Amino acid sequence: VQLVESGGGSAQAGGSLRLSCTASGFSFDEENYVIAWFRQAPGKAREGISCINSSEGGRKYYADTVKGRFTISIDDADNTVYLDMKTLRPEDAAVYYCALTPGLAIGIGRQGLLQPGRYDHWGQGTQVTVSS
Repeated sequence: VQLVESGGGSAQAGGSLRLSCTASGFSFDEENYVIAWFRQAPGKAREGISCINSSEGGRKYYADTVKGRFTISIDDADNTVYLDMKTLRPEDAAVYYCALTPGLAIGIGRQGLLQPGRYDHWGQGTQVTVSS
């Protein structure tokens, strides 16, 4: 499995960016999975910010820090997951990673699903910079 992120860059506070993560070696429409976005700012722990759980009918989860501003979505045809980020804040600046864990994930909850240790496969990351 290989995950490749793109779409990072610079934005002003209040602006928007769209991140993409394309998977190869894994098919979103054929297997169960949890696909997630994480971010890591310098000197801080990696933070889970959103995920989609196919075991729960594609239910989406968001961390409180991004809820209402970020939207995760998936295009099965392109095998790509997106993160639409709006109303960006300087504190959103970080390296953003997508991550995948194949298989069923039932009854785990948001906190468990957004733990980095749950994920088997990671992209290389894409930098997001937000200027005030």
